[in-house]
Amino acid sequence: MRFPSSGVIPVDKPPAVTSRGVVDVVARALATKAVGHAGTLDPLAEGVVVVCVGHATRLVDFVHELPKHYAATFLLGRSSPSDDFETPLEEEADPRRPSRDEVEAALPAFRGAILQRPCAYSAVHVGGKRAYRLARRGRPLELAEKPVRIDRLEVTAYDWPRLAVELVCSSGTFVRALGRDLAATLGTRAVMESLVRTAVGPFARETAVPLAAISPESARVALAPAIAAVPHLPRITLAGDLLDRAIRGALVPCDVAAAAAAAIDEAGDLVGILRPHASGAWRLRPNFRGLG
Repeated sequence: MRFPSSGVIPVDKPPAVTSRGVVDVVARALATKAVGHAGTLDPLAEGVVVVCVGHATRLVDFVHELPKHYAATFLLGRSSPSDDFETPLEEEADPRRPSRDEVEAALPAFRGAILQRPCAYSAVHVGGKRAYRLARRGRPLELAEKPVRIDRLEVTAYDWPRLAVELVCSSGTFVRALGRDLAATLGTRAVMESLVRTAVGPFARETAVPLAAISPESARVALAPAIAAVPHLPRITLAGDLLDRAIRGALVPCDVAAAAAAAIDEAGDLVGILRPHASGAWRLRPNFRGLG
């Protein structure tokens, strides 16, 4: 059976499976090595992993720009080196029990553009090595803060010690770290009990393919065209001589107020990504028709 050459598949990952494991399942189903995921989801977490196939793997950075939606639960009054259940828990002897009103009052400080210190047990690179690898060898580091954005943060349930929240955030946000820092503001500690990525941009869990259901046929049906990976980019239609010149690598005019634009042909298929050139014109980078 011949499969489409590229596109994106939103997969519903179960707990205890790595994001790399999701990629491997899709790669086997579509009999291709050109597969990658757009955003790591911890093994203990579940939910949407967007898998890019074929030349759509060159759009991973754009998928990273899409907002991530999560539902998380934390247990207050305890902590762990990994900020979740991956490492041994330590319970506070006499934990402070903040009220619901106190929790609500603390949330505004975590909305918008904030600085966040990544978790010691994370995939952040430190000197060419993953932070979690160093931490597991007994060499955890105090990682530098980095800017992230939390567009929405709401409490959905609170019954000590369990706190449930929903949030929408930028790529690179550590939900475990959010629970850690929110608890510290409240005078206590926290570990993440569960995490579900409910959506990545328009890719919702309800329409994602369960990992166990991935097969050659289901993967083929679920493979959305590459243009689906960049719903947030302005679209520019290229046709006729302009399309031909763009595919050959020539500069083309583009009058949009953006750092990039999705170039499509008259059929609506993604030709590539237009990026501004120093001359003021734009060029396809990547160029899917010219493979440039």
